[in-house]
Amino acid sequence: MGSGHDDGHLHRFRKDVARWIRPQEVADLGEVTWPVTFRLLYHHLPLRAMAWFRVGSWAKGRGVPLFGGFAQRHLLTRYGLEISPGADIGGGFYVAHPVGCTLVAERIGENVTIIAAVTLGLRNEARWPTLADRAFIGAGARVLGGITVGEGALVGANAVVVHDVAPGVTVVGIPARPIGG
Repeated sequence: MGSGHDDGHLHRFRKDVARWIRPQEVADLGEVTWPVTFRLLYHHLPLRAMAWFRVGSWAKGRGVPLFGGFAQRHLLTRYGLEISPGADIGGGFYVAHPVGCTLVAERIGENVTIIAAVTLGLRNEARWPTLADRAFIGAGARVLGGITVGEGALVGANAVVVHDVAPGVTVVGIPARPIGG
């Protein structure tokens, strides 16, 4: 999908597209061509939402007046996704079902997966969560406050996370606690 120096937002979007080529895999960026991208955009509404997010982020970063706010409202009304263009979100961001997701985070790493109806947000003070690379957040989960979900950690469906999650650990429940050995 182009060569030479990619703009940061385009490069991140290419990584987003790579998550949709084959389910549950991260395809090589060499497979992300314009025809593949257009086909995936046509078939997958969540990828279209990510395109709007990335374009809104690009516009906000360039100081294009009003477009970031327009993109944010469009994401909410068209896709049911509450997210602010310009948020620090790495490439390969995969939101399987954007409707009902409110995603306000300090930072979201690369190849993070969010399933459906997830809330990332405040708890008792004005601090937001950080999701490290390859974190997985299950359907209906709530990740609240200035906590970190570590690299490769899994948050189970409907869990309420109010404490840090170590890398590679799976947490479930209300409040979320580690499971397994």
